[in-house]
Amino acid sequence: MKKKIVSVVLAMCTCFSLVACGGSNSGADTQDVDSTQPQETQGSAEEGLVMPDGYDETSSTIYNEALGEFYSAYQTALAATNVSERYALEAIAEAKLMESAVTVPTETQYGDYGMRRTAPRTAPFVAWGTDYERYHNVVVTKEIITAEDQTEMKQKWAELKGTGTYEQWAKDFLTGKGYTLKDSYTYAYTADPVTWDDLATSLSADHEAIIFTYDGLMEYDCEGTLQPALAESYEVSDDGLTYTFHIRPGIKWVDSQGREVADVQADDFVAGLQHLLDAKGGLESLTYGVIAGAQEYGTGATSDFSEVGVKAVDETTLVYTLVEPCTYFTTMLGYATFAPLSRTYYESQGGKFGVEFDSSAADYNYGKDSNSIAYCGPYLVTSATEKNSIVFKANEAYWNADNINNKTITWLFTDNTDPTKLYNDFLDGTIDSCRLTSESLELAKADGNFDKYVIVSDTNATSYTSFYNLNRNAFYNFNDSTTCVSTQTDEDKARTNAALNNVHFRRALSFAFDRGSYHAQQVGEELKYNAIRNCYTPGNFVSLAEDVTVDINGTATTFKAGTYYGEIMQAQIDADGVKITVWDPSADDGLGSSDGFDGWYNVDNAKEEMATAISELAEAGVTIDAENPIYLDLPYPSEATVYANKANVYKQSLESAFDGAVVVNLVDCIDTTTWLYTGYYTSYGYENNYDLYDLSGWGPDYGDPKTYLDTFLPDYDGFVTKSLGIY
Repeated sequence: MKKKIVSVVLAMCTCFSLVACGGSNSGADTQDVDSTQPQETQGSAEEGLVMPDGYDETSSTIYNEALGEFYSAYQTALAATNVSERYALEAIAEAKLMESAVTVPTETQYGDYGMRRTAPRTAPFVAWGTDYERYHNVVVTKEIITAEDQTEMKQKWAELKGTGTYEQWAKDFLTGKGYTLKDSYTYAYTADPVTWDDLATSLSADHEAIIFTYDGLMEYDCEGTLQPALAESYEVSDDGLTYTFHIRPGIKWVDSQGREVADVQADDFVAGLQHLLDAKGGLESLTYGVIAGAQEYGTGATSDFSEVGVKAVDETTLVYTLVEPCTYFTTMLGYATFAPLSRTYYESQGGKFGVEFDSSAADYNYGKDSNSIAYCGPYLVTSATEKNSIVFKANEAYWNADNINNKTITWLFTDNTDPTKLYNDFLDGTIDSCRLTSESLELAKADGNFDKYVIVSDTNATSYTSFYNLNRNAFYNFNDSTTCVSTQTDEDKARTNAALNNVHFRRALSFAFDRGSYHAQQVGEELKYNAIRNCYTPGNFVSLAEDVTVDINGTATTFKAGTYYGEIMQAQIDADGVKITVWDPSADDGLGSSDGFDGWYNVDNAKEEMATAISELAEAGVTIDAENPIYLDLPYPSEATVYANKANVYKQSLESAFDGAVVVNLVDCIDTTTWLYTGYYTSYGYENNYDLYDLSGWGPDYGDPKTYLDTFLPDYDGFVTKSLGIY
């Protein structure tokens, strides 16, 4: 049976708040803010779409043609045993991914104007996992914090980073400046959790809520240091294959009413890993090749979970056995993949393990709502009303209850239909942080708030991209055949499929996409380049710890210690003669960056690539000109002004570059929920109802570029490969 692939993160956030990568929700680390082919065989709307005959074979053929070079280079990288060499080879592989133009990066999160009552850098500071969404220690004030004070606090954070003293300094600084600290935090959100089972989902809208309900073995603090959480200590064997964690004694699991249901013990992590592998919610493959036996159990090669490398030696001693030494293993602990599960509570809700697992069983209730999970984290969910609000109250049984700053966290739903609502809600104190849209930016300037309070947020590690569907089979939404219906004829469909499977056509579209104007619809002209990202893995995500020599097109090339990932990626792209700039050494005040400039948009390059595509496709019998254009469907929700404006810019960019040879059909999904069903909520590539899709992206799960590149693996192993219409 094929593994079900779930959707990746989406860029729906419009509230300037606390969170880093990943998000369909709201927050941003206090650092920053946001919260905003072959014709298919189709069943009825009730049945959904049926996998086309020969789908796997077609997927493999398309993958090998479009991404074969990437895959080959990536396998070479994965075989490297030296960490710095692996980074360099991963950068070369990503260069091939960018050159394939199956996707074009659009932006990252933040890098825009906002205002807040939250102290910068008081949420966990980390680029990967989900710890950045833990807001119990965010410092919040009753008054709006001035831009001047925000800047001074960030500078002090850089000075104190790693000392463990910044949070207290921030409190002292703010009170000394006359601010009043409060013990609650309220912000806007845009997508309700689909499930409350953190081990059975990879949707950010789920993780952002559930993260408040449990602790992990270890967690990152606001200075980016990994600290003990449910595990008070750990040891690693000399061969790097065995990690032994010692669980804090006396910690309690409670229900949503705060009633004790069990003790937290080592076995909860054993139960958690088995449930993760049973549920197949999309994160299980993160353990494949890492935890001994996990892949064999998860793929059904064995049904004996005792062969998986996780054991509870006693109530407080947990041991993981790895397949091979993994330099980034502890960075994975801040993600849901290694979340605990109260075995007894899970079973009381109808949960079973192994071959007996069946989430569709009549008596299976675990995670169906916030009242059907056990809690060992800082908060209990006291109310959750769909498209209204979610309220998190402090868990009195929490092991570290005396050290949380916020006793209440409240989510308030927004549908993004009013581009000034969040700004007005922020001013009247309804929410504690907000991102400025182009409309609210003008209000802030008019009412005098801009100069005093508005800051530019930092960008983070989440990468949003626009995908090209190389194997489109759906021409209406898989859950409802009456929604987002394409107007393309059968001939149009075949021609579009042929064009999108030509690399030069895809590059032409990518070079013609004016991403600055596109992003300006959300943040305004002044900041339109700030959050533009030019590659998938941020160029400064990792750097070399030592000198490394690798082969670039037959030339032995040495990169010095300290060289950033993006610089190596650029070297391979330049050697291949593809006119993409993913790394600018002068960006970020000379530190170098892959963000803050548009290294793709160039109409001359677009026309050059299109001329090549037209010539090659003509040989295949496909004529492309103004009388015979290629039609591309781009879904969007007209109810959300920002996204409607962005869709129109996308359309105008492509159409104006090619003199009528390309026509973009804007498919109005009316509301954002219907928009999500064109691609975000799909499980397989054949369900994707678009030619162009700008809704999804990826936030890293751990501290290695592999966390990004794995998402483009074939054979149902890559989380985002299905966005290309395959697998």
